[in-house]
Amino acid sequence: MEYVAGSCNLGKSEIRRRQFVALIGLVLTVITTFGLLTGDAAKSARFGVFIPALVFSVGFIQSRRKFCLAYGFMGTFNFGPLGKLSKVASPQDRREDRKTAISILLQALSLALTITLMIYLLPL
Repeated sequence: MEYVAGSCNLGKSEIRRRQFVALIGLVLTVITTFGLLTGDAAKSARFGVFIPALVFSVGFIQSRRKFCLAYGFMGTFNFGPLGKLSKVASPQDRREDRKTAISILLQALSLALTITLMIYLLPL
């Protein structure tokens, strides 16, 4: 793998890290949902699942796209050891990365909102 502007800014270890974040977000979403549905919480409290759903969504989308939205905004990439960032040299490449980062952020927000609304609308 190598850096491709607007398309790929993560190596294998960074992708695994995003997969782990997605797993943590999924577990937190399930636990939060279970607690809200089995507890005596008001139906509006179900909106509280948005944050763990967002953690899941960001990790999931970044790992699938092989692109870190934070790195995209910072103009960096990493294909080496975890935390060893390299700078994107070209201003055009940085613009492409920012566009992709915004796209991933919007996709993650949409997915988290969809998950939250599905849980909110459960007839329980």
